[in-house]
Amino acid sequence: MTIESEHDLNGMKRIGRIVGLAREAMVRQVKDGMTTQALDDIATAVLSKHGARPAPKLAYDFPGTACISINDEAAHSIPSSRIIQRGDLVNIDVSAELDGFYADTAVTIPISPISPQQRKLLNCAKKAMRAGIAAARTGQPINAIGRATEQVAHRCGFNIIQQLTGHGVGRNIHESPDVPSFYVKWLNQPLQEGQVITIEPFLSAGPDFVVEDDDGWTLRSPDGSLNAQFEHTIVVQQGKAMVLTAV
Repeated sequence: MTIESEHDLNGMKRIGRIVGLAREAMVRQVKDGMTTQALDDIATAVLSKHGARPAPKLAYDFPGTACISINDEAAHSIPSSRIIQRGDLVNIDVSAELDGFYADTAVTIPISPISPQQRKLLNCAKKAMRAGIAAARTGQPINAIGRATEQVAHRCGFNIIQQLTGHGVGRNIHESPDVPSFYVKWLNQPLQEGQVITIEPFLSAGPDFVVEDDDGWTLRSPDGSLNAQFEHTIVVQQGKAMVLTAV
């Protein structure tokens, strides 16, 4: 989607704030001993309060409101009776729709105590997302984002999971273009003023790929390696990007 009017911008700001509020409510309340279903219920309550609908259910009939993935699970894990434990890295990915507008955001939360390596992975994943956002400016090639995020990951000694990319968003949860978090030489088309995209590098302490579980949803490292992801929905501008999902 490209912002074409004040109506578009206001609609995106509203849904961006709502998914951000859901994310932050989950961050505040997550704790060891909680089930991932109980954590998902928090997202359900926040979205419902604001009249928003969970995008994974709308678009893909996902059996939950948010995707809640732990440790070696990179993405798309189904909320369940699984117990969150001390030392876990918990990824929450919240996306929703309101009045025909969609936004998407994610964060990886440490359940203390965690190891120095886990802390390094989290810090580097956050830095990679920020580097990608800084690179997303009008007229810059799409692959400038991947170059920036990949450089941060590799300097830290981590890999970027290549099956999971950022994307256009706005009128649907997943739109063109794909926005890889690794450098792709031929992705040199320029970013457009007002273009709405997600920046969401997935960093892995192991391989740069994931495999699908038998449930048909969960994507995880093939060797049990830890993963971390941070994500914002942004609007591309001449200067600093507008982050819609910050609250």
